[in-house]
Amino acid sequence: MKNKNKMIAILGLMAFLANGDNYAAAPLIINIAADLNLTVSVAAMSVTAYMLAFGVFTLLFGPLSDRFGKVKIINIAAIGTAIFSVLGAFSFNLPSLIFFRAMNGAFGAGIFPVTLALVGQSFDDQNRQKAIAKVMGLMFLGGATATIIGGALAYFGSWRLVYLAYGIAEFIIAMIMLKTLERDQPVVEQLNIFEAYKEPLSNFRFMRLVITIFFVGFSVFGSFTYSGKLIQTVTGYNLLVVGLILSLFGVGTVVGGRIAPALRKKLKNGFLVSAGVIGGISLLSMAFFTNAWLLSLALFGFGIAFIFLQSTLITTVQEKLPKRRGTAMSLASFNMFVGGAVGTSINAMVIETGSLATIYISSAVILFLVSMVAALFISQVEVQKRQGSFEEN
Repeated sequence: MKNKNKMIAILGLMAFLANGDNYAAAPLIINIAADLNLTVSVAAMSVTAYMLAFGVFTLLFGPLSDRFGKVKIINIAAIGTAIFSVLGAFSFNLPSLIFFRAMNGAFGAGIFPVTLALVGQSFDDQNRQKAIAKVMGLMFLGGATATIIGGALAYFGSWRLVYLAYGIAEFIIAMIMLKTLERDQPVVEQLNIFEAYKEPLSNFRFMRLVITIFFVGFSVFGSFTYSGKLIQTVTGYNLLVVGLILSLFGVGTVVGGRIAPALRKKLKNGFLVSAGVIGGISLLSMAFFTNAWLLSLALFGFGIAFIFLQSTLITTVQEKLPKRRGTAMSLASFNMFVGGAVGTSINAMVIETGSLATIYISSAVILFLVSMVAALFISQVEVQKRQGSFEEN
């Protein structure tokens, strides 16, 4: 695409909406349960259905994009997730709600990893991380602001309005994408899911980067999930104010995405070390402070640290598998998703036996250690590149 900034803006906006669609309705489970005459735990099955479908189909869409072209898959996924988001607003019982949300998650899985793969192949080495970080920043800004957007829409209407609004907005952007994005060429001639994953799964250096992403998801999403509860507990603010404070995590990802390439060039191997320090201090601040302004600053720093770390790992993962970027991103996204799910589940048990502060203390330690390990791995990759022996396999 000639105008790459326009491509980034369109893809970033779709990622913003799709990720927001995922997070916006989760705090409204109580309203959904009351409307459909369900218990809260039963209504929450719709969230589980979305995430399970998202996780499974993430592994499918990467190889599909390598075989049929990334733009084609993104267009199909965007239209599909928009349609089923709208249909979710018309759910009339539990089976219909679970089906619509599962289908929404399945198509949503075709947006995130494939979008980052398309961005990765569209930019050269000098500009790739900056472009990826911009899209990721908008993606996670969408998730972080979803609470306040969903809360506001539900306040003036109902939980159904949340699904409907996101679905309509997604459909509009999907139509723009259909007319604007230029089709890319497939990179493989045949679709073979098992063969597609054989190469990356047998590549030790590639897989250790992907496993590192698992622990990023574990520490970041496993703790961020409970940030709303933490802030509401220590401040007593209502849902809308809590959502506004949480959105600073997303603002941090956007700001961090803009400054990451220049800082990485300047700090070199110390760049990821700085991410670990910023992230560790931010999470410890959330564990020990109760002042709303300090918590807001901590969330902002948390977002910066996350995007520093994740955009660097994603960029390196794509460089390690340049001929199958879609497949590489599927594995990376799957590990981030599974890591977040495992972290969320373990931290749920921690809350039952301890305090919220324990979650953020342990996450601070894990994020710092992961940053150190990532710095080591990526410094080795940089040495290989300088020596002219960088391995694609």
